[in-house]
Amino acid sequence: MEVKAVAKYVRISPQKVRKLIDGVKGKPVEEGLNMLKFMPQKAASIVEKIIRSAVANADQYPDMDVDSLVIHNITADQGPTLKRFKARARGRGTRILKRTAHITVILSEG
Repeated sequence: MEVKAVAKYVRISPQKVRKLIDGVKGKPVEEGLNMLKFMPQKAASIVEKIIRSAVANADQYPDMDVDSLVIHNITADQGPTLKRFKARARGRGTRILKRTAHITVILSEG
């Protein structure tokens, strides 16, 4: 049986999240959380929070063993982009893209 948790419109680029998720994909939940705890990136704390949310979702099912959960899949998809302008030299303006991500974590019993 699978459980999932989704965080939408997270203000971080999906490219930065994808760097981390390959390292924890396929690992037991406890080991994955341990790895994320010691990673210096901002995305590590965000992914850790989503994994904890998925574990809490799994805890709602009485027939599911929370200790044997494995991180089956994590995806970081692109969300809507916030477009901003920054003043530049000679009266110009350049566009700044503030990207957002939709992060999905799927846990399954190992």
